[in-house]
Amino acid sequence: MKAAQIQKYSKNIEAQIVDIAIPSIKDNEVLVKVKVAAINPLEILNITGSVKLIQDYGMPLVLGNELTGIVEKVGNHVYGFKVGDPIYTRLPIEKIGAFAQYVAVDAKSIWHLPKNLDFVTGAGAPLTGLTAYQGLIEELEAKKGQTVFIPGGSGSFGQMAVPIAKAMGLKVIVSGSPSAKERTLNAGADQYIDYTKENYWEILDEVDFVIDTLGADEFERELSIIKPGGRLLSLRTAPNKQFAIDKGLPKWKQIIFGLVGSKFDKKAKKKGIQYRFIFVRADGKQLEKITKIIEENNIVPAIDPTNFTIEDINEALNLVASGHTKGKVVIKF
Repeated sequence: MKAAQIQKYSKNIEAQIVDIAIPSIKDNEVLVKVKVAAINPLEILNITGSVKLIQDYGMPLVLGNELTGIVEKVGNHVYGFKVGDPIYTRLPIEKIGAFAQYVAVDAKSIWHLPKNLDFVTGAGAPLTGLTAYQGLIEELEAKKGQTVFIPGGSGSFGQMAVPIAKAMGLKVIVSGSPSAKERTLNAGADQYIDYTKENYWEILDEVDFVIDTLGADEFERELSIIKPGGRLLSLRTAPNKQFAIDKGLPKWKQIIFGLVGSKFDKKAKKKGIQYRFIFVRADGKQLEKITKIIEENNIVPAIDPTNFTIEDINEALNLVASGHTKGKVVIKF
């Protein structure tokens, strides 16, 4: 089968197309024939080795974290899935490989494709959906009636996070580009701040939570609008000691992440705020809950219109690296 892999970590954003064997499955796994795989900024981090302290991969590595496909074979201990079922998944962090014609995946990491999505739009849903779900429920422990602000939330993450947050009964505020205003309000946002006209830190005050999609440069501005006792959750800034403890990482990694995140922890603590970092994991049971939200709210992720196949993998990777996408970039098999 064709697959896109790297032979080593590298600053060059490129992968090689190779022919490798179709994987065999264990009793707890299913073999999935991949229909569409999504390309995320996480792929760039995997290529460059930027997240190897969180997850260090053996080489060569087949890339790709998120896909839709059809179940081709079912392991002896797998229930709830049969050959022919359309599924979607964020692959387990320790065993990625979506950029291939077939993938063996733990059945606990997959769920049935939402009825309102096809293989293309479905590929844009699991990773951001799980990030939003785990962020709101596990990291922020958000409760009905509280307020969450998502700076830069007009992209693919916001598309999933806004309706999930609304389904939980939260007040949702988003900042982003003027072109995404209508779409984001239609998705359920209560307030939209056009960053070309207004500064969110001059408008907002005393919010319960911020989910940061922009990174370290925004940290102090984001802190300034959170009420004491609130939390700042980042998808971008830096892992900290709490993240390492929650992930069950070894002591030496807890020390390293403690050092890396200490300046952010200190700044947050000074204001009576907790700083959290998230690296989303696979979870089929959570995908089941997300599927209900997707279907009930008819959430359809925006997909970049550029047509890519596995042969165009490097063009697709570089489009994602450029940041100039018009929705989730996908490759079709």
